[in-house]
Amino acid sequence: MTSTSRTPHLRVVLATLAAVALLGSGCTTNDSADASEVPTLSPDATAAGFEATTSVGQITVTGAPEAQELLLFSDDEIVAEAETDSNGALIFRDLDPGEYTVATPSGDEQQATDALQVPTEAESLPEQDFYEGQTLEPGYTYIETRDGTQLAASVYLPGPVEDGPYPTVVEYSGYDPAKPGNNLLEDNAEAIEELGLDAEELCGMLAFLCDAPAQPSSIISLAMGYAVVAVNVRGTGCSGGAYDYFEPLQVLDGYDVIETVAAQDWVRGNTVGMVGLSYPGISQLFVARSQPPSLSAITPLSVPDDTVRGLLSPGGIFNKGFALTWVDEVLAKAEPYGQGWEQELVDDGDETCEANQELRGQNVDVTEYALSFDHYPKELGDWYNPSVFGEDIEVPIFLSGSFQDEQTGGRFARLWGKFPNSPLVRFNLFNGAHADGYAPMNLSEWKAFLDLYVADEVPSMPPMMNLLAPVLMEDVFGASLAVEPVPYAQYATPDEARAAYEAEKPVRLVLESGAGDPEQPGAPGGSAQVRLDQWPPADVEPSAFYLGADGTLSPSEPTNDDDAATRYGFDAEIAETVTLPGDSTSDAFKALPDYDWPQEPAGSAAVFLSDPLEEDLPLAGGASADLWIRSSVPNGDIGVTLSEVRPDGKETYIQSGVLRLDGRKPGPQATELFPDQTGYEEDAEAMPVDEYELVQVEVFPFAHVLREGSRIRLSIHTPGGDRPRWSYILTGGQEGATFDVGHSTATPSRLVLPVTGELDGFPAALPPCPGLRGQPCREHVPYENTPSPD
Repeated sequence: MTSTSRTPHLRVVLATLAAVALLGSGCTTNDSADASEVPTLSPDATAAGFEATTSVGQITVTGAPEAQELLLFSDDEIVAEAETDSNGALIFRDLDPGEYTVATPSGDEQQATDALQVPTEAESLPEQDFYEGQTLEPGYTYIETRDGTQLAASVYLPGPVEDGPYPTVVEYSGYDPAKPGNNLLEDNAEAIEELGLDAEELCGMLAFLCDAPAQPSSIISLAMGYAVVAVNVRGTGCSGGAYDYFEPLQVLDGYDVIETVAAQDWVRGNTVGMVGLSYPGISQLFVARSQPPSLSAITPLSVPDDTVRGLLSPGGIFNKGFALTWVDEVLAKAEPYGQGWEQELVDDGDETCEANQELRGQNVDVTEYALSFDHYPKELGDWYNPSVFGEDIEVPIFLSGSFQDEQTGGRFARLWGKFPNSPLVRFNLFNGAHADGYAPMNLSEWKAFLDLYVADEVPSMPPMMNLLAPVLMEDVFGASLAVEPVPYAQYATPDEARAAYEAEKPVRLVLESGAGDPEQPGAPGGSAQVRLDQWPPADVEPSAFYLGADGTLSPSEPTNDDDAATRYGFDAEIAETVTLPGDSTSDAFKALPDYDWPQEPAGSAAVFLSDPLEEDLPLAGGASADLWIRSSVPNGDIGVTLSEVRPDGKETYIQSGVLRLDGRKPGPQATELFPDQTGYEEDAEAMPVDEYELVQVEVFPFAHVLREGSRIRLSIHTPGGDRPRWSYILTGGQEGATFDVGHSTATPSRLVLPVTGELDGFPAALPPCPGLRGQPCREHVPYENTPSPD
């Protein structure tokens, strides 16, 4: 099992510094102070009137008075101090293994615990009988972890226990997976009626529909014949403990969940897989890094490659539109009874759920914590970075994602090559939206993988999915979609099917999703499908298009040796602008979302447009906007938008990127197509005011075929205005700032695109516009640039 340590929390660091400051004031600053004023651990302290328990990296205090000051001693020295919350609880976090004592302040009535041992991970690992001793039956239950925390769980079997064992998967997140089953038919009554089906008959035929899991991955897995154990992470729902985004204990809890579930008699082969999209997709990567012996495979859908650089703070700019908003939403639902279903269980007599709400005052405010950092915190950031810890994952992986994912972003494709110790990695890539992992074009591939590496059987699709899928697809995508045939079903044995599966190229790229069905533009499904040996394709060649003084974009380098440049001004409103306004997160999933992709305001952008292409130009990979920027301020934020201007006068969004200018230094793995900025504080450097500097802006990965006659468009502007849900917190001091984009022999700004010859099979005709999933379409309006007067 790999190590799950991380850099201490800011709150622990501050508490420790406060303790050091207190000691310092008592010993040095106040010469007249009596030594007794320095907090000490008295040998005469009485037994603590509160409980203190230990776990890996933590000591949890309960039963103390509200606002009780508590000191944490190690080797008779204070290492932290803090006050209890309104429930008399306190968690000391991120502690090294060793012996500790919790005590009240010095004085005649000092109370102290006995010595408390914080174990190492290896010491904390239970014997196998700990897992085997827990019996999980269908329905709502709790799973005990190594430190005694009770995690809420719901168990669903595809048939009676006696008909097992069943192939089994776990869904694990801070949403509401453990929420007791609900009647799916009642929730979708209108759609069922439109399909001419009878809800009562369906309930009799498919009983699980009337006692369905809360999350889509669990519903689909159950319908596909898998037993499902859906678990809430600690500090959420009815689970015990306090919430902290993927803290080490949450990872170890996942290990314990896997081993407990796998030990059940009704689990086939006593191994389990994991399922989930988004949060429960990300959790799979974290749990797999802990290497549970009974984990057979993971299937993370719609996940980021790097929590900080790819989602929370792309280009060093905080993404408040989705990332910080999502963190706040999850934290709000982690408050006592925050998800809504807990109260009903407590009202029905669930004392465990009620007791498990008591530590919620110790939840970590992840937003406040994140905003305390101006740059990428290396050790801490790497803990949350799948691109770094991916080498610890040693099970087969099925991963899929959308390049224009409006929530987790498009950098997921950079995870290719980051799982060197996994015996099998399969990538499924497409343009589209966050939920597209559930679309039929991906669902059948997902099922085949689960069957081969979890169920150990020849892939198949249960007939019930033909009934269920149209209802689910209409609900999610607003389109009529049928289940696609499961590949590798023609083989006689699992070994034969696996051999055929493993002989396939590992990357499956669906081109132009949304253009697959002329009768349903925007519905998931591509115009072509390509298999690749790697991502990006091995033959990708960087192809440069240079910016010109007249707003052109040309393969030819500039020949003018003057100081030609295009100027644009800072525009704070752009950073607040999203292309899919509104509160509904599911709007982006529909076949034709009501995108509002605004034109750039006059003077707020520098726009460059190529001549019509003389032939099709297939692109696959990341891109780089290499811009010579002259800034009127020492730091600023820059955004770029890549789009296609079609022969029919319409413009299709392709991809975008952002960068804070002080983080412009290329990183150690930089290439012509990927600047690889680290975001480290030591790599940050202010812009020289009114002097040109080369600034390379990463354009997130994508795959797109530019047709003959189309033109390439690059827009440079304040970050924002080009994504459905991402908006940004900009650095200060930019009001009134101007930015010049050079395009001369001395300042040859260029756009570098990933050209490939491996994309084929796509139709000659243009796809519908609107229609491509995740790629808004608008009428092209020529933009008038502002020449720099300098």
